[in-house]
Amino acid sequence: MTLIQKMLTGVALACLPAGAALADYPDRPVTILVPWGAGGGTDTIIRIFATGFEEAMGQPINVVNRDGGSGVVGHMAIAQARPDGYTLGACTPEITYFKSIGLADLTPEKFTLISRLALIPAGITVAQDSPYADLPALVEAVKSEPAGHFQSSGSGIGGTWHMATAGFLKALGEPVDKIDFIPSKGGAPALQDMVSGGLNMFTGSPVEAKALADAGEVRILGIMSDERSDAFPDVPTLKESGVEFALSNWFSLCAPAGLPEEVTAKLAEAAREAHGAAVVQDALAQRGITPYFDGPEEFSTFAAGFADEAGTLLGELGLVN
Repeated sequence: MTLIQKMLTGVALACLPAGAALADYPDRPVTILVPWGAGGGTDTIIRIFATGFEEAMGQPINVVNRDGGSGVVGHMAIAQARPDGYTLGACTPEITYFKSIGLADLTPEKFTLISRLALIPAGITVAQDSPYADLPALVEAVKSEPAGHFQSSGSGIGGTWHMATAGFLKALGEPVDKIDFIPSKGGAPALQDMVSGGLNMFTGSPVEAKALADAGEVRILGIMSDERSDAFPDVPTLKESGVEFALSNWFSLCAPAGLPEEVTAKLAEAAREAHGAAVVQDALAQRGITPYFDGPEEFSTFAAGFADEAGTLLGELGLVN
């Protein structure tokens, strides 16, 4: 095809009625931007989901990692992409509080929220040689020991696992900063620090701690979910010990704001089909990840409520600008 022919073809396509163009969607590969590094929780979930999504969409799905800036780089790239349905993203809870803690002018309104795909609840893990044999013993120690006696980690300051620590303390009626939260680049380095004696607890996900638990190096004392996890049937919830608190990290499919309603509907339908596929459900469950699908309307309502809850906790931690 000559250059002139290509130009004429482009003009002709641009002149097609919008409905005709949308009716053909998708007619080329779709990219999902992951705002976190390869091999992490978000990356794992999206790559599992993509195996079913590719079939449901009838087009190749390219998963591209765009990490950096505590999630800001990738989320900004999603928000600034052309809202045509060909660049999607994997939004995580940070979109609800980036702006409130002064990291970036990003809020849920900057995105088209399609659905949450998976949940990973927070938990409480200690080293195998910890003096706290179970959750009630640890709870009693947290309440009786002075501020700073306990150190935890699992994420950066203001991250979901930091909020998990604060929410746990608040539910105990203790100051939200009574446990010193040490920032880390993720669960793996935080767990290694705990095993080596640098921390005395970990408030990240039991999924992240599973390998060390299986190796007998750590003990998972509790999980911050409403019900016990099928992946950890012997681990009690905090609520079973009278601590009325639950918090899960969530992982979603999103797109830039302004996505046409017809495209959003097609994406939601394909995402629901993909999410329900056995290959996706089984792969998530095998890793201790809870599959979850709510759709655009419920997800948008949830995100607004989560933003309020996160804002309250982060405000009490003194992190809101």
